[in-house]
Amino acid sequence: MAYSSWLECVRGCGRRYSIYDIAYRCEDCGGLLDVAHDVDALRDRSAAEWKQLFEKRAHTTEWPYGSGVWGKKEWVCPQVDNENIVSMYEGHTNCFWAERLGREIGVPDLWVKLCGNSHTGSFKDLGMTVLVSVVKQMRADGKPIRAVVCASTGDTSAALAAYAAAADIPAVVLLPKGKVSTAQLIQPIANGALVLSLDTDFDGCMRIVQQITADPTLYLANSMNPLRMEGQKTVAIEIVQQFDWQVPDWIVIPVGNLGNVSALGKGFLLMKELGLIDKLPRIACAQAARANPLYLSYQTGFREYRPVQAQKTLASAIQIGDPVSYERAVKTLTAFNGIVEQATEDELAAAAARADRTGMYSCPHTGVALAVLFKLIERGEIRPDERVVVISTAHGLKFTDFKVAYHNRALADVIARHANPPVELPADYDAVQRAIDARFA
Repeated sequence: MAYSSWLECVRGCGRRYSIYDIAYRCEDCGGLLDVAHDVDALRDRSAAEWKQLFEKRAHTTEWPYGSGVWGKKEWVCPQVDNENIVSMYEGHTNCFWAERLGREIGVPDLWVKLCGNSHTGSFKDLGMTVLVSVVKQMRADGKPIRAVVCASTGDTSAALAAYAAAADIPAVVLLPKGKVSTAQLIQPIANGALVLSLDTDFDGCMRIVQQITADPTLYLANSMNPLRMEGQKTVAIEIVQQFDWQVPDWIVIPVGNLGNVSALGKGFLLMKELGLIDKLPRIACAQAARANPLYLSYQTGFREYRPVQAQKTLASAIQIGDPVSYERAVKTLTAFNGIVEQATEDELAAAAARADRTGMYSCPHTGVALAVLFKLIERGEIRPDERVVVISTAHGLKFTDFKVAYHNRALADVIARHANPPVELPADYDAVQRAIDARFA
C-alpha cells in the first residue's frame, strides 16, 4: 500500500495542503499547519512488524535507512524520493543512564536523552534533515526556491546551514546580535550561509523572517513549518525503542518556541494509534523564568495567553517570549496530562553544574530541565519508583563560555556552589603535593 502525508490545520477546520505547497498557516482560519499521515495505510503492517523493521534499520548502512529519522521514513515523509534525501545519519543518540545523579536525588531510574550528540550538536538536526530534503525534492520538481531562511537563537541556524550546504541549497539565517554563543555563531558562517546579525531579540528576528518568507522563493525553515516536527518526533520513538518498547513514566523537556514538545507528542501518539505502545508518558515542560509565557499560561489553566518580553537568560536558545507553536503545545500537554514549571538563572546553572559533577556535560537548557526535575521530585509529583527521561537538547561544548563563567564565579545572579576553578601553582613538587592533600584530606 502507498503511504502518504499532507498538511492540515491544527484547529480542525478541515483545510488540507500538499507537503510541497508553500504554506505555513491555514488560509481559512489562520491556524498553524501540522503534517498528518494516512494511518489506515500504515496499518498494513502490524505493531510487531513495525518494531521489527525499525530494529533492523537501526543497524543498516542501506541508504537512507541507517538514519534515526529516515529509518522511520514511512512515518515521517514517505513521498520524498530517496535520492533527494539529505541526511548525515542523524539520530540514534545515547540515552544516558544518570545513575549517580539519580541516586543523589532519589529517582534511580533516571535517564538523559543526549540529543546534542548529533552532527551540528543539537536535536535540530532531526527536523532539518526532513525540511531540507523536501526542499531538495521541490527544487528537483521545478519549484523556484532561491534559498531557505530561518530566525534562530543558534542551534536552528547551525542545522539549517549544514544541511543546506550538503544539499547545495543557499541558506539565510537571522540571528539576534550578541545573544548567540560564539560556537553557535561560527557554525552557519563556516557552512557558507548568509548570516544576518540583527539588533533585536529572537522574537524580533522571527517577525522579520515571517515577512521575508511571504516571498514564495524564500522558504521558511523555522518550526512554524510543520515539516521540522516530523523529524523531531522520532526522539519519542527512539526513547521507547531504547527501553525495549516500554514507555517511561515522565519526559522532562526544556521548551522555547514549543515545536519540540509538540513533536514529542506526535511521536508518542502515532505509536499508540498503531499499537506499538499502550500508554502515554506524562510530559513536563521546563522554561527559563526570564522567558516563561507557557508557564504563565499554564498558571491560568491555559485560559489566557500573553506573550512576554523575554529577558536575557543563560538558556539563550529558549529566550523566546512569543512562541510560534503555542497552540500545538497546549494540545500536546492536554493529551499527556502535562505540567509546566520554570527555573531561575541560579537554579538552572546549579542544576547543570551538579549534573556535570556526576559525569555529564550539560548545556544550560538541559540545566533548566534538570532544575525543574529537582522541583518536581521535591514536591512529590515525580515518585522514586518512576522512570524519568530528561531531554538534553544540545551539546554542552556549544556553551563553553557559560561553563567557564560559572566556574570562575562570573555569572550574574548565580551563586556558584559547585565551582571548580583550576588551582594555579608553580611547577614545584611540594606545591602540587600540598594541593592534592588539601583536596583529599
